[in-house]
Amino acid sequence: MDRRSFLRLTGGGVIAAATATTLPGCSSTLPPEAIAAWQGPGNEPDVRRWILAHAILAPHSHNLQSWLVDLSVPDEITLFIDRSRLLPETDPFSRQMMMSQGTFLELLDQAARQKGLRADITLFPEGVFASTTVDARPTARVRLVADASVQADPLFAHVFTRRTNREAYEARLPPAEALQAIAASTAGAALRTGFVTTEQADAMAQHRRIAKEAWRIELTTPRTVLESFKVLRVGPKEIAQHRDGISLNDPMVRAITALGLFDRTVAPAPDDQATTGQINEFNAHIDGTPAFYWLVTEGNDRVTQVNAGRAWVRAQLAATAQGLSMQPISQALQEYPEVAAPYREIHEQVGAPAPRFTVQMWARLGFAPTIQPSPRRGLDAHIVKA
Repeated sequence: MDRRSFLRLTGGGVIAAATATTLPGCSSTLPPEAIAAWQGPGNEPDVRRWILAHAILAPHSHNLQSWLVDLSVPDEITLFIDRSRLLPETDPFSRQMMMSQGTFLELLDQAARQKGLRADITLFPEGVFASTTVDARPTARVRLVADASVQADPLFAHVFTRRTNREAYEARLPPAEALQAIAASTAGAALRTGFVTTEQADAMAQHRRIAKEAWRIELTTPRTVLESFKVLRVGPKEIAQHRDGISLNDPMVRAITALGLFDRTVAPAPDDQATTGQINEFNAHIDGTPAFYWLVTEGNDRVTQVNAGRAWVRAQLAATAQGLSMQPISQALQEYPEVAAPYREIHEQVGAPAPRFTVQMWARLGFAPTIQPSPRRGLDAHIVKA
């Protein structure tokens, strides 16, 4: 979902002129402090901090980074979900949030292996969350144990170059060996993955149709689009201050915001140019995408969701290793009422009828231009007890 370009105006001569006067010399480059975490942790006296400095680079829904850790017990890490960083409108049952806990745990595990440590992960050590809510109990407790038999994971080499790429993808197909490598990255897990490419014209047309309709629904449903507006960070000052959410650093959008013409408390009308322009841009990206990837589980309990998140980041790292990019297109996988039809259709399209099966991830896949990493809040923002 290209939530980073909500606003598109044409004929804006006044706005264009204002850009030159209001934002002289402006750049779309993110502030260095916002992406400093991607430079690596350096030397950390506590190996847990070194490990966690890699875990916080995991992908997360809306880049909310809802990870809290307790380090008060030596050689242990207890992970909690930050309940102030949820998406109650688009992710009402916190399924995507549980997947994001899984992406964190997967990178934690990989980083521990680099230090010759085995990460013994116990999920929900004080009980599993209900199916529709999350609470204050821990998501996981991790005990780190020195183990000479632990082997490093080759996917770890791509942690710092992994990106969620929302740009237009090239038309050329990913090579068969690249698809095989992505599939192999989750071999042995209790899930099923698959691909559809432009070589399968009929199936590709259905995937594109479902993706477009789900995106249209989210963008024209006021409460769901406003949920994204709440975590928009416009311009270097906001991006550096928050270092999370959806970063918008385009000079034109910054000018519009500076002039008070972008009200983030009001959802645009369905026929507003801010809406139709975004729909058209998303549709063009979908039409130009050469392949889609999907990940299905049987069942949808909390443990399954966390493990699906672990598998997702492994697939994304494997794609990175092959020179490919991925972008989740989660709109049709969400459980709010308005999107029920696309939800049913994508499940049927990949042979995973609900409720027995759940499509946990659906993503664009292809070759794309190099982009900057997403902002990160830094390790200390996640530690509740040292």
